[in-house]
Amino acid sequence: MTGRRADGYHLLDSLVGFADIGDRLTAAPAAGLSLRVEGPFAGALADETDNLVLRAARVLAAAAGVTEGADLVLEKRLPVASGIGGGSADAAATLRLLHRLWRLSPDPAMLSRLAATLGADVPVCLAGRSMRMAGIGEVLTPAPVLPPCGLVLINPGIAIATASVFAAWHGEWSVPAALPDGWTDAAAMAADLASLNNDLERPAMTLQPAIAAVLSAIRTTPGCLLARMSGSGATCFGLYADPVQAEAARVALCQPGWWVWSGRLR
Repeated sequence: MTGRRADGYHLLDSLVGFADIGDRLTAAPAAGLSLRVEGPFAGALADETDNLVLRAARVLAAAAGVTEGADLVLEKRLPVASGIGGGSADAAATLRLLHRLWRLSPDPAMLSRLAATLGADVPVCLAGRSMRMAGIGEVLTPAPVLPPCGLVLINPGIAIATASVFAAWHGEWSVPAALPDGWTDAAAMAADLASLNNDLERPAMTLQPAIAAVLSAIRTTPGCLLARMSGSGATCFGLYADPVQAEAARVALCQPGWWVWSGRLR
C-alpha cells in the first residue's frame, strides 16, 4: 500500500493477473430480478441477502433506466472471501451480461463508473485482463507482459474479511514498484516479484496463522519459483515454470479442508 486518502481508503499498487478458473453466471429474461446460487461454494452465500451480483444488477438498471428484470444463476466455484476477487469478478460479469441481455447501447464509461462503486477490484475485473491497479482500484494501467507459467492456488478453508486485514496492518507505506515492460519466462518474473511484498500478508497471518502453513507447504514443492498470499487472503499462490509442474504440486498439496487448484494464467 502506498498511502491512505483523507476518507480512510488505502491507496494500492497491485499487479493483477487472471487465472484460468472462475465462477459461472447465466441470465434469462424475467419480469423481476432474482438470483439462484449453485455450485460447491453456494452454501457460503446462503445467508447473504445483498450479493454483489444483485447489487451490480440493481445499479445498472437504475443507471440505464431499465425496467426489465433477469433470472440470474451463479455457479460458485471459487471460495468466498478468499482474496482472489471472485465476488468482484461476479459483479463485473453481471454488468457485462445484463448490458447484453437488456440490449443497452455500448457505454464503457458508464460501466467503468458503476464498477468503481461496487468495490476496489471490480474495475480491473471488468477490464478482464492483466493490469496494474492503483488508487483505490480505479486507476488501471497496462501490466507488464506476463509469460506462460504454471499456477497453484490454495485456500485452507478460511474466509477472511478484507476490512479486518486492513485494520490489522501497521507499518510504513510502500513505494510503487518498478516493473519491466514484460518478462521472457516465469523464472525472470518470479525473480523480480520476489523482491516485492504483499503488505497485507503479515497482518493476515496474524489473524489466520494457517496462511503461513500454506505458504510453507507451497515453497516445499519441486519447481516452485515464488509463493505469496493473494490480495487480502487467505488464498495463496505458487508460480511454476509450466502447468505440468503446477499440477504435480497440486497433487502433492491436496489435504482435507484445503481447496487446491492448478492451471495457468490467461
